[in-house]
Amino acid sequence: MAADGDATAPAKPLLSPRSTSPAPAASAAAPQETLEELDRRYAPYARRDAYGPMGRGPLGPAEAARLAVAAALLLPLRVVAALLLLVAYYLVCRVCTLGVEEERQGAEGPGDGYARLRGWRRDAVVRCGRNLARAMLFVFGFYRIREDHRRAAAAQDEDLGKSEYLGRPGAIVSNHVSHLDILYHMSSSLPSFVAKRSVARLPLVGLISKCMGCIFVQRESKASDFKGVSGAVTERIQRAHRQKDSPMMLLFPEGTTTNGDYLLPFKTGAFLAKAPVRPVILRYPYKRFSPAWDSMDGARHILLLLCQFANYLEVVHLPVYYPSEQEKDDPKLYASNVRKLMAVEGNLILSDLGLADKRVYHAALNGNSLPSALHHKDD
Repeated sequence: MAADGDATAPAKPLLSPRSTSPAPAASAAAPQETLEELDRRYAPYARRDAYGPMGRGPLGPAEAARLAVAAALLLPLRVVAALLLLVAYYLVCRVCTLGVEEERQGAEGPGDGYARLRGWRRDAVVRCGRNLARAMLFVFGFYRIREDHRRAAAAQDEDLGKSEYLGRPGAIVSNHVSHLDILYHMSSSLPSFVAKRSVARLPLVGLISKCMGCIFVQRESKASDFKGVSGAVTERIQRAHRQKDSPMMLLFPEGTTTNGDYLLPFKTGAFLAKAPVRPVILRYPYKRFSPAWDSMDGARHILLLLCQFANYLEVVHLPVYYPSEQEKDDPKLYASNVRKLMAVEGNLILSDLGLADKRVYHAALNGNSLPSALHHKDD
């Protein structure tokens, strides 16, 4: 792991695997998993940077001094600059929505907010949003973003020449590495995305997310509500596929974040609309602190991110993926094929783990017992 100086120290056991015997003696005698063993089992969520698991690893004197100086000088400047950019975009959205009635949530499902803005209003929201999002990334230390726009194979050029007939992509499907993923996609194309309903009530961010056309969902929702949201996402993807001035949907089909080296199984929500999608692959190279939000709390992650002078982002834009008739009829096949393509093009490792495994891993790192963690596995 990140603390190389501790390589010769005995590994600290973090948890005992679940015992199949109810006898306490058998449980006490069960072998214990070390941190290294946990990292191997839950490899998609393991941090390998200088700050160690959960961002709480021991730091050398030089790294501690660097962090202290950045917290005193760099952090305040970045926080103030980020707030100014956020307020500026809020004011743009406020002006663009004057005299426009918000489409609120109804009985048939989530409302569109201000997703149907047209003319100069939509143009101002998109242009300012993209520029200010890029400025925000610059403030966060992403001074240069390396982008690779892949072209289709020559054998497919004839088919791709029919793109106007086939229509534009209705959704962007991306691997999920960090909360910064959304900020990058805002700077690239300002798509809509699915957010928690509480986001709509946040100061500043609430109006911005409505102008972007976000679909708000309740985390603990009933099955009927979930079907309404799924239908709204499908309808929004189909609309973006048909109408050039409608925002595309941004979806992270893995359903959670990883450390950026792996690709988890895809959910089918982005593929139910039978519309073409644009796959995008994100990577965050690092030297000391990894911007990946894999196994640490949000506040600590933002603090360490803002205290790092330079951060790096590499993006691969794959050609639009047009589904075959068989893939249109089978969303699972469609999702699986796009996932395999992204893994090959992005040199990512396919993993069968999911959000439940991530919760177990986090519980183990926090010192909770495995049975307790598994108790929440199906939440």
